[in-house]
Amino acid sequence: MNNHNKKNIVPVGDRENESSGQRMMEYIPAKTIVTKTKAPYWFGADYNMNIYRGCNHGCIYCDSRSHCYRIDDFGTVRAKQDALRIIRDDLSKKRKRGVIATGAMSDPYNPYEEELHLTKNALELIHAYRFGVSIATKSTLVVRDTDILKDIKYRAPVVVKLTITVADDKLCKIIEPNAPVSSERFEATKTLSGSGIYTGVLMMPILPFIEDTEENIIAIARKAKECGARFIYPAMGMTLRAGNREYYYENLDRHFPEIKEKYIKRYGERYSCTSPKAKKLWGVFSEECKRLGLLYKMSGIINDYKREYIDSVEQLGLFENKQ
Repeated sequence: MNNHNKKNIVPVGDRENESSGQRMMEYIPAKTIVTKTKAPYWFGADYNMNIYRGCNHGCIYCDSRSHCYRIDDFGTVRAKQDALRIIRDDLSKKRKRGVIATGAMSDPYNPYEEELHLTKNALELIHAYRFGVSIATKSTLVVRDTDILKDIKYRAPVVVKLTITVADDKLCKIIEPNAPVSSERFEATKTLSGSGIYTGVLMMPILPFIEDTEENIIAIARKAKECGARFIYPAMGMTLRAGNREYYYENLDRHFPEIKEKYIKRYGERYSCTSPKAKKLWGVFSEECKRLGLLYKMSGIINDYKREYIDSVEQLGLFENKQ
C-alpha cells in the first residue's frame, strides 16, 4: 500500500489490537458508497452508507463479525479511500432523494472519526444535496454533529438511534468494552433530543440469560423517556452464526462461566437466538412503552419522524407565504 493510503492514528481502546502498539489507518478502495436499499423497512431508509469497514467498540455479540461479511480482522477500522468524493458523486447521480442510513455494519462514529471527520463531512454533503439521514451508533461523538443534523432537518427527515442494550454501566463495560457506557449514551440522547433532533434507542440485542430481565428492560425504557427519547425499538434475543458465534462463546467463557452451555443446549447452530422469556418480556416492554408514551413499532416510528419533517415543511411554507 502506498504511503498516501495510510495515516498515523493510535487506536483508542481497541482490545483486539492493543498489544500491537501504534497502527496505521488503512484506506481501502471503493467504487460506490451510497447504495439503494432493497426495501425501506428499516427506519424508512432509502439508501445505505458505510464509510468505514470494521469497528473497534469490541462488542462481544456483534453480528458483523460473521464470516459471511468477509471482513478480516474486524476489530481494525479501515476507511474507504476518496470516500467524500465518491459520496458526492453518488448523491449527484441519484434521481430520487430520500433517507440515507449509516451505522448498519460499522459504527460511523468510531474513535478515529474524531480526527478524520469523514462522517461529519458526509453529513454536510447529505445536507447540500437535500437528503435525509438515519444514524445508528453507540458513540457519544454523534453529539458533535448536532448543528449539521439540525441543518439537514430543516429540509429532510432526520432520526438518530443510540444502541443501548443494558442499563447497568458495569455490565455494559463487559458486553461493549470499548464503547461509551450506557449512562453516557443516555446523556447523548438527552442532548440530541433537547436540541430538537428526533432521537430514540435501539434496544438490541438483548442477550439471553444475561440481559433478558424485566428489571433491565424497564430500566432502559424509563431512562430513555427521562432523557427525551421518542421511541425504543427492541429485539428480545440475538443472532449467532459462524465467526460471530466463536467470538461470542470465547467471551462467555471469560466473563459468564457456564452460560455458553445454556446456549449450546437451547440454540445449537441456530441463527436466531430468541430469549426464552421473550413473550413475557415483550408484554412488559410494550405496556411500559404505552405507559410512558414511547413508540416501539417500526411503522409508527417511521411515520412519526417523517411526519415531523412534513409538518415543519408545511409550517415553513405557510410562514413564507405570509412574507
